[in-house]
Amino acid sequence: MDTARSVTEAVLSRISVRAFSDRLVETGLLRQILATAARSPSGGNLQPWHVDVLIGEPLAQFKALIAERRRVMPQGEQPEYEVYPKNLMEPYRTRRSKCGEDMYATLSIAREQRAERLAFIAGNYAFWNAPVGMFFSLERSMGPPQWSDLGMFMQTVMLLAREAGLHTCAQEAWSQWHATISEFIDMPASRMLFCGMAMGYADPGHAVNTLRTQREELDRFATFHGV
Repeated sequence: MDTARSVTEAVLSRISVRAFSDRLVETGLLRQILATAARSPSGGNLQPWHVDVLIGEPLAQFKALIAERRRVMPQGEQPEYEVYPKNLMEPYRTRRSKCGEDMYATLSIAREQRAERLAFIAGNYAFWNAPVGMFFSLERSMGPPQWSDLGMFMQTVMLLAREAGLHTCAQEAWSQWHATISEFIDMPASRMLFCGMAMGYADPGHAVNTLRTQREELDRFATFHGV
């Protein structure tokens, strides 16, 4: 069974799944994962996170709405924040580029096949067909430290999902549709959308789920002082 028996296994087996099976996630399990994730670190115990969960008919209605609006606005809405810094410097630019090229290589989609690439990446806006879609937000009055708390909460959700045999895909791409999302889930104007997340059981037969992105060696990103 595709479960993680330790934190290490959960970390090493976590990937961004971009093809899900049609197997449903039990609501009780989903509630348990989110409730347990609330033990994530939080400076001053502010617990600044909020998550809106879409399953079943509401999820289907939302995806239909997005599909309709994408026909009119294929580029989406003006995002409220930049997902990546402008003029991304090295080595980060190369890492991002390689991640994309490796992903399309699993699908045998060449660089010049732009239409095919765009068609695939549009799967973001259907939550990659996952049975659970989530939106994570926090109060606009919060600062970078609380954004960090929200990130830790999301990471905990993803690792707990692995323990339960589930997979996830964090999706900052949803920032392109923050206004439509806010309207659909009736999110107060005081809250700001940060990220979406797909959750479900991975389709083991889909090529894209074979992607394993590279990570730098320890000594490239860690400096030990006094060792």
